[in-house]
Amino acid sequence: MGQTRTLCSGCDIYCQVRLEVPRSGRVGDLRVHALDPRPGNANICMKGVHAPAGFAHPDRVIRPLRRLGARGEGRWAEVGWDEAMDEIAERLKTVVDRYGPEALAVSTSQWNTQTDNGLGRRFMNLLGSPNWISGVAICAGNTAAVNRLVYGWFPFPDYRKTGCIALFGHNPKTHSWTPIHNQIRKAQARGARLIVLDPRRSENAELADLWLPLRAGTDAAMCFGWLKVILDEGLHDRGFVDRWTVGFDAFRRRVDEFPLDRVASITGVDPELIAQAARIYAASGPSVIPWTPVTDQQRNSTSAIRLMCALRALTGNLDVEGGEVLHGFHDRIRSESSIERHDALPPGQRGKQLGAGAHPAFTYRAAEALREPAAKVWGEPWPNLINGTCMANPSATFRAMADGDPYPVKAFFTLGNNTLMSFANMQLIHRALLNQDLLVAFEQFRTPTAQLCDFILPGDAWPERNALSDSFGWTAIQRPSQKAVEPPGECRGVFDFWRDLAHRMGFAEHFPWATVEEMLDWRLEPLGLDFESFAEAHPVHVGELGYRKYERTGFATPSGKVELSSALLESWGFDPLPNWREGPAPDPDYPLQMFTGVREDEYFQTGHRHIAPLRARKPEPRMFLAPADAQALDLAEGDPALIETRHGACRMAVAIRADMPAGLVRVPHGWWRPEQAEGDGSLSGAWDWADAQLCPDDEAHLDPEQGVPHFKGVACRVRRAEG
Repeated sequence: MGQTRTLCSGCDIYCQVRLEVPRSGRVGDLRVHALDPRPGNANICMKGVHAPAGFAHPDRVIRPLRRLGARGEGRWAEVGWDEAMDEIAERLKTVVDRYGPEALAVSTSQWNTQTDNGLGRRFMNLLGSPNWISGVAICAGNTAAVNRLVYGWFPFPDYRKTGCIALFGHNPKTHSWTPIHNQIRKAQARGARLIVLDPRRSENAELADLWLPLRAGTDAAMCFGWLKVILDEGLHDRGFVDRWTVGFDAFRRRVDEFPLDRVASITGVDPELIAQAARIYAASGPSVIPWTPVTDQQRNSTSAIRLMCALRALTGNLDVEGGEVLHGFHDRIRSESSIERHDALPPGQRGKQLGAGAHPAFTYRAAEALREPAAKVWGEPWPNLINGTCMANPSATFRAMADGDPYPVKAFFTLGNNTLMSFANMQLIHRALLNQDLLVAFEQFRTPTAQLCDFILPGDAWPERNALSDSFGWTAIQRPSQKAVEPPGECRGVFDFWRDLAHRMGFAEHFPWATVEEMLDWRLEPLGLDFESFAEAHPVHVGELGYRKYERTGFATPSGKVELSSALLESWGFDPLPNWREGPAPDPDYPLQMFTGVREDEYFQTGHRHIAPLRARKPEPRMFLAPADAQALDLAEGDPALIETRHGACRMAVAIRADMPAGLVRVPHGWWRPEQAEGDGSLSGAWDWADAQLCPDDEAHLDPEQGVPHFKGVACRVRRAEG
């Protein structure tokens, strides 16, 4: 057997693994091992180990499919790749001619397609569409965009030398965010302190120096409490404040509106515990607050993210060793951001971006305002961090698709993204998809979204492609992923999709690379290596970093400083300071609070349910209830139950957990039944099990600056399910 070094993209962490390549050359015969098997260094989980069984599954789509009959009916005909691409291009031209280029919207996923080397955005910008969306709008991309508003980049934690780690709802485990779990355990072994803020006593809470059981959705209020203690007790860096911040006095007055008794009443945490945690974070540094998907998905998400930025900056933990480092781009490898050609999209088309008027934080409105400082500091006017810059708003995009407001969107491409189940308001998304003139999925399986499409194009898998990763534009750390086997049938990479479509749409001169390997060679050219040489020599290649770079360049903000008060947000009609917005009044008919988006060890997002060893471990979705709530509802372990919000309902079995607080229900994300045949109206069980149908996206449940939905504390009720 041969060996390759490959990045597992079974989730968005991209663990570097070692593949044993079989003589058969079949993906199902691959064996996946940790690159470094030593305890504490084995960055691999069950999803990676069992991935080959999924790629060799008999239901994998390995040839292009054209829909026959009605959407969702489940009748398909195989066609050749070129025939499918010819028809897709002709139908897209028809849409563009009738409605304009903005009538195309695209949704992608980083984990399934791994990377398109910036070609997806390049195509859209050359075509003239600003309407690109992704799950990163509610998961890291939006955090990156808000961080840019404060200090111009999204910092990356230096776990190796940190003295304190504060996890806001984040819960890395052995089989979920495995490398982060390992780094936290190593840091603790060195003596680093761990603070965990989580409504339930999570696995990391059990190992923490301090656990703060805050109410779901109150991260912003907790940050105000920490800042109140830090500023009152003089635990901040006064010199940094004087030289490198704007708006500190107004910011301080806003923080003073949150004495600890008010913060305690909002969060449900004892004031002394809040103060103790704030002191540990400020005094045990360098400290880090790692990114958390929990804070991304709250009614006060923008304010909470900005307050975390302020905590880093004011306590001296920004761009320092052991703190959180502003990486910038790798200085000798061409970035995906530079390939995307945002300059090619005319200003008038940028102005049509859906949702940018009401919710500008991660749209072109924000990116344009930061363009000049980004070019000055990072050498690139359009840095697209985590693909979270220049995005349209997902809810606004689905409304345009469904109702033509403010204009029709009539063509939609979904690439490695089970769109129907990946955002809030699944009912709206379903209407939106059914209202399209052209609907294309680039996928490995007939997901509930793909079942509604006109074409399903067969995508390759991560052992079947060469790739480079810099954590989606976040870091100056580049890692190669080596191809181990050939893709089956007519499966191709997302590079091929965009290149082939571009050539058919008249953009051939802008897509000169014949293969993804040619493009990777071009990206590595400044380093003096081709991809094959680079991949063999460098499992990791780090660009020029350094610390406190702002002392030479300033920050990539309009003021060149850390903007505690944002003139940009004020110019768009928002509060220039972080704030706290209360949610809807308690609803007596829906007395519980739903916390959705739970990541299960066996699965990532809506994937992996077709893999038999993983499904055997967790055959159906289970909602977590506290013992007191289960008793009050007369529900026992394993009972079938219905969870309902005012927006929708779905079925799940009951799991009674002693670590759950009373009044909170935790709901897993992304459930459907891949084994269930198409055509019965349930979209393979999505309408029975998918949590996306529970989640509203009305104004009361949206963060105003970003327009992202509130998933962490939606009013709900639970009752026994009949039948």
